[in-house]
Amino acid sequence: MAKSTKKSTRKFEKNHLRDTLEKRKAGAKIKQRQQVKAKKQARNAKDAEFLGAKDGAEESQKTKTVKEDPFGKMSVDEFFQGGFEIPEMSAKKSKTSKKAVHEKLGKRKRTEPEEDEDDSSEASFEEAPVLSDSEDGSGEEDETGMSKGAMDALAENDPEFYKYLKENDPEALDFDEDADLAEVDGLSDSETEALPKKKKQKKAKKVPIEEEEEEAEENETDDLAEVTKAMVTKWTKAMKEQHSLRAMRQVVLAFRSAAHVNEDEGKEYKYTISSPHVYHELLITALKNIPEVLNYHLPVKESAGGKVRVSTDSKKFKTLTALLKSHSSSVHHLLTTLSDESTLKLTLSSITPLLPYLLSFKKVLKNIVKSVVDIWSDSSSTEATRITAFLVLRRLTVIGDPGLREAVLKTVYQGLVKGSRNTTIHTTQGINLMMNSAAELWGIDQAVGYTTGFTFIRQLAIHLRSSITNNQKESYKTVYNWQYVHSLNFWSCVLSEHCSPVKEAEIGKDHILPLRFHMMRSLLRISRATGTYIPLASALLEVLNSAEMKKPPKPSTLKSLDFASNYKAQKSYLRTRVYQDGVGEQVAELLSEFFVLWSTSIAFPELALPVIVMLKRWLKEVNNKGSGNKNSKINSGILLVIQKLEANGKWIEERRSKVDFAPNDRAGVEGFLKGFEWEKTPLGAFVVGQRKQREEKARLMEEGRREEDRKRKLDREKEKAVEGSDEDMEDVDEDDDSEAGFEDEE
Repeated sequence: MAKSTKKSTRKFEKNHLRDTLEKRKAGAKIKQRQQVKAKKQARNAKDAEFLGAKDGAEESQKTKTVKEDPFGKMSVDEFFQGGFEIPEMSAKKSKTSKKAVHEKLGKRKRTEPEEDEDDSSEASFEEAPVLSDSEDGSGEEDETGMSKGAMDALAENDPEFYKYLKENDPEALDFDEDADLAEVDGLSDSETEALPKKKKQKKAKKVPIEEEEEEAEENETDDLAEVTKAMVTKWTKAMKEQHSLRAMRQVVLAFRSAAHVNEDEGKEYKYTISSPHVYHELLITALKNIPEVLNYHLPVKESAGGKVRVSTDSKKFKTLTALLKSHSSSVHHLLTTLSDESTLKLTLSSITPLLPYLLSFKKVLKNIVKSVVDIWSDSSSTEATRITAFLVLRRLTVIGDPGLREAVLKTVYQGLVKGSRNTTIHTTQGINLMMNSAAELWGIDQAVGYTTGFTFIRQLAIHLRSSITNNQKESYKTVYNWQYVHSLNFWSCVLSEHCSPVKEAEIGKDHILPLRFHMMRSLLRISRATGTYIPLASALLEVLNSAEMKKPPKPSTLKSLDFASNYKAQKSYLRTRVYQDGVGEQVAELLSEFFVLWSTSIAFPELALPVIVMLKRWLKEVNNKGSGNKNSKINSGILLVIQKLEANGKWIEERRSKVDFAPNDRAGVEGFLKGFEWEKTPLGAFVVGQRKQREEKARLMEEGRREEDRKRKLDREKEKAVEGSDEDMEDVDEDDDSEAGFEDEE
């Protein structure tokens, strides 16, 4: 039986079909854009003809001549080349003149069915006004995207092409901020326009006096450039009680002015604000009430799976798009300028209900996410503000699509690396908060979290490999910094929290002991969360066998080194008693923390035996009176760990002797002491006691640090008070001198 397709056809489909289709799609996009540009240029040329024909009798004479015999003096070639106008009927002459007047004013409307004059004179609420494409007739097209009017006209005149652009090239339908703000100014001022036309006509007949009063109030509002407390109160009442879109429009415009207050950008806004109280009231009104009004007119539907849906195809959403983008840009600008923590927290909280409406605007979301991450990773932000910023990021990650989630995760990781550059005892708590909160984001979507995590971990591995392979003097600094340490620590948090299996773990050869301890704690966290065995005892034995721990230390008066907030030790600490004691305590702690993970394992005696032998050999060497380290504190601490390991091994052997299954019985081995609390084992009880001692020591150190900070603060306040009193005395002396001068003159 012959094959249905040729071999060459199958080969083409396998190797070249996809590229060919992509090229065709790209060519179709270019062709469609050229068509849009050609249509715009044609309309601009037509506008120029209307604008150029407004005065002079010569144009009217030409029109008459064309009317009498439009094609009489035209050859066949000229006829087919174009460049002429088809004559219109005399009945349409008046309408053409009216359209010309509208074009002069820059308010061209789309062609619509004929309606009553009363209805056509007013702008419909569901339809934003369309501005002229080019007032000067230049015909240039903005490179940033289409205007809102051009987009609406394209959707009406060529819906198939508009649908194609929306599916394949949504960026081409974006419009710039200036166009948005122009449409905000052109939105309807009356809520009654949202009602059906029949009801509106009846209302106009019944209460013409009320309409006149509303128009007078509107004109009065437009004339006033200064925002007053009465205006804010009026807008707030209308938004709360009536969910007024007209009031929301005014608040958006005033809020835009408030966000750019005291800025010399050369832009003029509709309102100005000079009172701090009015500014505060306006901010609260805008941030709290605008999301509520939007949710009333455009309710957000959320499924059980966390997906949200907003009717973006409705006319009301298209009309409110300009308001929404203007308000979002104002909120974004406000985030970059605020310094007050309470106002910053309120602004961040107001972003969360706006996120479902902004999912269609990727550029706006990108700017907002970057600003929110900057606040979240800023060490000067309070813990409450950071948590509020994290909630915004988490909400966006939950409701966003995979592409948006990936962008959020990448931005969050960049902020984490940037915020962990400066690590001190004061910033450690904030960095831990960032790592724990960011680790939660990576578990929302396992697929996206895996791809992004794999990319970033691979980057860390590349940095480590380059630092090893490059023989340059400063190559080690690529991994010898806080950002690299916290990055590894963060990925250990991610793996620990979401329990991804770890196949291999390895520590590079690095003689910087504090850095090595940080890496071991990260690996311990992974091992504890996943139940995966990671051999860490050999790395700790390597530390004990270093020259730092075998030779006798030098006496020193330095304070003890804080290993939690340092990844390297200064040269003054090396070979000192203080540093050797700290390293010994770290080794003893990490050894006990490592073995306590397997304190209930049936193989604990065999697991601990090689380490016990190596530790006893090390103790025998350092206890030598001639060549030992002469540090009884460290030696006694290691000896205590050996005793606890031996006690736990004997305890396991006693219980192992009572089992009735062979070592090859996998189920019996895994069920040995299953569910038994590790705290009740000999080694577990020892580790619990050591943890309590360290916690108490850390608490006392924290209290001492806070007490020092409080004393410094009081000293600074006293200095300021003294300086202020000195200035007051100088002012009094100057006043006395001036009064004395006046008396002399008299």
